Amino acid sequence: MMPVVAAIAVASCNDDDNTDTLSQYEAYRDENVAYYESQAELKNPDGTPYYERLVPVWNSGAEILIHYFNDRALTAGNLQPLFTSGCAVKYIGRLYNDYAFDSSYLRTSALYGDSVSIFQPSGVIQGWAIALMDMRVGDSCEIVIPYQQGYGTQIQTAIPPYSTLKFNMKLVDIPFYEIKQ
Repeated sequence: MMPVVAAIAVASCNDDDNTDTLSQYEAYRDENVAYYESQAELKNPDGTPYYERLVPVWNSGAEILIHYFNDRALTAGNLQPLFTSGCAVKYIGRLYNDYAFDSSYLRTSALYGDSVSIFQPSGVIQGWAIALMDMRVGDSCEIVIPYQQGYGTQIQTAIPPYSTLKFNMKLVDIPFYEIKQ
């Protein structure tokens, strides 16, 4: 299975006015939007939000939901990717209905280690770029990406248009760190 995350470069994936696609997938889109909104409302047992809404400074109209599994104080001094950094990531991607469409764990003889794939934030969907550039080496998280920051209205191999995407991911390393200029 090809890594679906890298299948399309960040070619904006904006929600265009493709009325044929919308009419064909309107109910599916509504289910995905409702799922994203329900995830945004999830609470921890203490009543605090389960997910943090993450809005990048470079696109105030975009957002994803992110929940870190680790104590981020323990990764505070670790490297954080830049837009052009090569990031070693372990991940599994699912649709809103829990259908797994891609996983680095299927790659057992990967060049950079078992189950590790290399991505640049500049070469993935916008939701992944937002998450990766917030993460530090060693962080593990779950992200929920609305369709606008995923593949938008485009059909991908195993991903219908208007799909809310959910990923569990770990930033293992940044083997190709770029220098800010």
